[in-house]
Amino acid sequence: MTSFVEGYTIADLLVLYLEALSVEYVFGIPGGSIEPLYNALARSERRGSVRAIVARHETGAAFMADGYYAQSRRLGVCCSTTGPGATNLLTGVASAYENQIPMLVITAQTSLRTFGQGAFQESSCTGVNILGIMEHCTRYNTLVSHVAQFERKLVASLMTAFNTPPGPVHLSIPIDVMGALSPVSAPSFNIKRLLDRPTLIDHDAVSACIKSLTEAKKIVFVIGEGAQEAIGSILKVADKLDAMLLTTPHGKGLVSPFHTRFYGVIGFAGHKSATRLLKDPDLDLVLCIGTKMGEWASNGWDNELLLNERLIHIDELESNFAYTPMAREHIRGRIISVFELIERNIPSDFSEANQAPIDLNSPRVFTLDDEAAYTSDAAPILPQRLMRELPRIFPPSTLYIADTGASFAWCIHYLHPVDRRLIGARVNGSILFRACLEFSSMGWAIGCVIGAALANRERPVVCITGDGSMLMSGQEISVAIQEKLSVIFIVLNDASLGMVKHGQRLSGAEEIGTDIPATDFAQMAIAMGAVGYSIRSVQDLLGLDFGAICDRNVPSLLDVHIDREAVPPIASRIKGLQIGMPL
Repeated sequence: MTSFVEGYTIADLLVLYLEALSVEYVFGIPGGSIEPLYNALARSERRGSVRAIVARHETGAAFMADGYYAQSRRLGVCCSTTGPGATNLLTGVASAYENQIPMLVITAQTSLRTFGQGAFQESSCTGVNILGIMEHCTRYNTLVSHVAQFERKLVASLMTAFNTPPGPVHLSIPIDVMGALSPVSAPSFNIKRLLDRPTLIDHDAVSACIKSLTEAKKIVFVIGEGAQEAIGSILKVADKLDAMLLTTPHGKGLVSPFHTRFYGVIGFAGHKSATRLLKDPDLDLVLCIGTKMGEWASNGWDNELLLNERLIHIDELESNFAYTPMAREHIRGRIISVFELIERNIPSDFSEANQAPIDLNSPRVFTLDDEAAYTSDAAPILPQRLMRELPRIFPPSTLYIADTGASFAWCIHYLHPVDRRLIGARVNGSILFRACLEFSSMGWAIGCVIGAALANRERPVVCITGDGSMLMSGQEISVAIQEKLSVIFIVLNDASLGMVKHGQRLSGAEEIGTDIPATDFAQMAIAMGAVGYSIRSVQDLLGLDFGAICDRNVPSLLDVHIDREAVPPIASRIKGLQIGMPL
């Protein structure tokens, strides 16, 4: 007969597993059916452990969990009550699925005995079926219907979250199960050991790759976000081989914009210098590293530039190989281990001088679409000029998170954060730029930046978003206020849905549905308790005290009134839409 621990619930056991993984926060909104979890979190907070961060909308909670994982590399956790709380999570969970973010999603259910009886906010299989709704955007998805199931299902979900490919996992737990006494007072499984996977390398494939690299006359590395851990070794190998460097939009910020062989970003909002490089007839090898070659990274499925027999694809996520069937080689393995092996087997005259500091006036190899706008003093301020100034006014360690829409187009092409090293051993947490490109949820960055700031309160974090996204998710700023985070929100205010408006114009479509009433976001921020600034010119921007802005324990919002007619670099997106048009 199973014995139970007095006063110790299933929710308490869940929190202990989170403690074992060094998780600091659970993002969500409380409600009646998830009360047992919040009771456990209250007890946890009193002992200085995992605590609740209360979002303003459940989608924002999932975006925060995404940002927390990406900055800390610790499991993102979000939760909701049953019914509309659970359905509100959906967009954030779907975004994490596409972003391949390990995330534990906990939703409540009404008590088991009320299933099928029309209980308040019921989301069981006989109500609004939350398991059915979550089925296609989670890697593991189950109802915990009995106390005896809980621990094994939790461990299975955690292992799946970090599996290949990683992603969100979902446990839906009825209130009577979550609040029930636990049969154990401590975790039965050593979850950290279970998640500690050995490094595996396909040595034969790596040997073939080394042979191809040493025989090639001209090589280009295309670096994606999955290369983050290995970027120091990758850049040293590139130096040995005299290889040219590109990044995908997702990998932006991993290579210094002033690297002497960096030709820019390929794909969405990328650079013409990158395209010219890949068109070079002497180019005989393209090494694609740590990226899913979807529409954004592949330059709209461009088989002339990228998706051809010159390609070698190196990745930890085998699912990414499905996008490159034409590659001459697929190399599976932890990317840092692969490149350390390559580095040891390729001789060179590599010089540590390549790690010397550089300044922001160094020349660039890659070119911009509009160099004149990049230095223009025009008012209202041009987005191009704004992007130029941001790395000059914020510290080198600043993390920039760009929201969906014209915001991430402007950022990918014109924002060039730099840590002032050409080659450096960057580690997890040192990324300089993030954007949500596949699922592309508006407002993602507003929640994401809060999770990132909670993961590292010492590092400046800047959210670059649009007025459309701010009106959709701007209420989450009050979470940053409540948590005393010095997050900086930069709103590109053009009184329109800019990417849609300019996309309609570029494609010859009807111009409809893009106007937004003029909104004073600086005053909106002030009304919530943040600090707000209205920016209409370069002088307004440069007149601010950014040292004070970064140091204060309250968020700041810059309401930047940009030129409404400035056209973002979204031509590849228009091309992608035309591919899907009827014949």
